[in-house]
Amino acid sequence: MTKFNKSAGGTTTTFEGGKAYKRDAKSDLFLLAVTNMVGEDTFYEAADVRDERYRGLIHTVALEDPEWMLRFVTWLRSEANMRSASVVAACEAVWARLQVGLSGQNRQLIAAACQRADEPGEVLGYWTGRFGRALPKPVKRGVGDAVARLYSEYSLAKYDSDAKGFRFGDVIDLVHPTAAADKPWQGDLFRHALDRRHNRDNPVPAALRTLTRRAELLALPVAERRAVLLDADGAQRLNAAGMTWEALAGWLQGPMDAAAWEAVIPSMGLMALARNLRNFDEAGVADEVAWRICARFLDAEQVAKSRMLPYRWLSAYRAAPSLRWGHALEGALGHAVAGIPALPGRTLVLVDTSGSMGTLVSGRSKVRHVDIGALIGVALAFRGAQDAAAGSVDLVGFADGVFQHEAPKGGSMLRSMEAFTKRVGEVGHGTRIVDSVKAAYRGHDRVVIVSDMQTFPYYYDRGKGADAFVKDSVPVFGINTGGYGRSALPPQKANRFEIGGFSDKVFTMFGLLASGQDAVWPF
Repeated sequence: MTKFNKSAGGTTTTFEGGKAYKRDAKSDLFLLAVTNMVGEDTFYEAADVRDERYRGLIHTVALEDPEWMLRFVTWLRSEANMRSASVVAACEAVWARLQVGLSGQNRQLIAAACQRADEPGEVLGYWTGRFGRALPKPVKRGVGDAVARLYSEYSLAKYDSDAKGFRFGDVIDLVHPTAAADKPWQGDLFRHALDRRHNRDNPVPAALRTLTRRAELLALPVAERRAVLLDADGAQRLNAAGMTWEALAGWLQGPMDAAAWEAVIPSMGLMALARNLRNFDEAGVADEVAWRICARFLDAEQVAKSRMLPYRWLSAYRAAPSLRWGHALEGALGHAVAGIPALPGRTLVLVDTSGSMGTLVSGRSKVRHVDIGALIGVALAFRGAQDAAAGSVDLVGFADGVFQHEAPKGGSMLRSMEAFTKRVGEVGHGTRIVDSVKAAYRGHDRVVIVSDMQTFPYYYDRGKGADAFVKDSVPVFGINTGGYGRSALPPQKANRFEIGGFSDKVFTMFGLLASGQDAVWPF
């Protein structure tokens, strides 16, 4: 079995000059992948440098251990919910293996990266952009497998548009998928997708009932369309036609007022609902409808099924103008971080509030690394404060100095996260992990450090590592939000662990390690 982080031998320095360690290729790849928004600059690495490091690690591991790589890509996409990182990992792994004539696992790798119906096109877009128009058989067959699994009437209506570089018809033209045996309508769907792509004016096949109903709605004169929303069966009619809220806005050719939103809200997914709370309030959506949305947010099963990253609930909370959503968003966040382990004894949680943690996790997001840190730190502190089976948790923010942050029993996680992040800058902007551990550690049973791990050297002794002031017998967990190639904790040293990620799976990994199961990957 393989540990989460293994040493590649030797020491180095962090980007800020602190003592650091080198990881082995699998550990480095794992940590980078779960924090990597492909094509995005980070505080310490330009996008091209980071992406090249990612590709190099994929090539190495794909040749060394293809079975591990397949398990990893499957987990990365389906559990960690990292879409772009999964596509890149699959394509680069297959390319590296084909260069040396290796065939096993290639088809499966491509298929594993596709869990949403627009992703076969994403794979082809990445492959042709990197390696040219020629498609090797494993790529065609892997994409074909994904197409048979994912293409449906609804997905065609939702994802097939001129905005895509590879439309459904393009994908079908290139890989010639075989319709799934249990989907007798799929052959008609493939032919219709080709007709759409090549502008052939053929009627929608009768077997495709959702698309037939959609065609009927599209054929209505614009002046008659708004009346559909006011009909008693308007919401059901839109849902039966696979009409998404984005499509509805274009179909109406008019404003998305309360009636429009209330007609489409019943068929919206949790992610779409959470992203549109401001729009609902501004349009004046009725409280009765809002309560039904809140009930869905409070449903643990629906939250789990949505696979939303926990920080999305923090984003929704910040964006929502009305207080009517607050309790439900708090509940949804609680469901999203339900995997937090109960930790006996005393735990010290140190969350980095330095300047580098103030950068956004993605150019398309308003969430910062320090928000991720606050979420993890506050969630751990609340579990300690509210669970009788758990021990005490001391939550400390740090930069050049430290500050204590209280998590009130019975309070709000969302409000506590907001309060924590407002303290950024209170103790400076540096990343002094060694000094901060020394200042805050008081014989705790474990230490958790949430940071990008690019520590400054210890003020008095540059040779001391991040764990220098914690006994070897005390576990130290680094939850790395940056994924840089230099580890502030010594890999393979007993009781020293480094994990990372933005999804709820970081709590699963942390729970495994905290319970002493330090010999397994999370897949």
